[in-house]
Amino acid sequence: MVKNLKYLFKGSLALSAASFLLSCSTGYQLVKANRAEYNINKNLTVDSSIIKSYLPYKTQLDAEMNQILGYSEVEMVKSNDLPETVLGNFFSDAVLAEALKTDPTIDFSMPSTKGGIRVDVPKGAIKLSNIFELMPFENELIAFTLKGTDVQELINFIAATNGQPVAGIRLKIKNKKPVDVFIKGKPFDPQKTYRVLTSDYIAGGGDNALGFKNPIEKKVLGLKVRQAIINYVKANQAAGKTLNPKLDGRIVND
Repeated sequence: MVKNLKYLFKGSLALSAASFLLSCSTGYQLVKANRAEYNINKNLTVDSSIIKSYLPYKTQLDAEMNQILGYSEVEMVKSNDLPETVLGNFFSDAVLAEALKTDPTIDFSMPSTKGGIRVDVPKGAIKLSNIFELMPFENELIAFTLKGTDVQELINFIAATNGQPVAGIRLKIKNKKPVDVFIKGKPFDPQKTYRVLTSDYIAGGGDNALGFKNPIEKKVLGLKVRQAIINYVKANQAAGKTLNPKLDGRIVND
């Protein structure tokens, strides 16, 4: 009797479940919706309760973002047209200098493309907000060991796009092709391997960059591009130095 009740109970559960599923399969239809549109513009009445809620956070954020990290003797201007810029040199030199503290075997860097550098950096005081605007992304730095043939692909990309922000490498561009390429002061040798620093975005083919698909080795440094720049500016300030990046002919059109 107990055994039969057990099976009867199981059967009832199965039937109930089936009935529930069948009833759910019919679904529901929306017959009415209460909604309203609110235009966000200068005529909107100020809600003091909202202001009171976010004001402490805004005050704290403003104080943090307005802190001065260091000073620059020159304005650093963004340009997507020139093969070399003061801003690009500052950006790539700063990132390479900080990455070398973690991995001194790095030969050269292309931490971003010209399009990835977002804004100018002003002359005078450099605030934390300036660096966040310059590099708003959470890109990680990665050091790659690449075959010479893969480095050649990267160099070809740099030349074909009329130059990119680089450090540790010099080259001339002739008819959109690289010539007279030097890495750490020595002629580029396609038979050698090189340690190349870039971001996870560029390494993944961002902005159509080439050369990183088949690395011999890759090492995530645990350092974001933006943080490297912040560290570099603060280190110069701590050493009593102002920033004064210049054009040095690392990439020129022949």
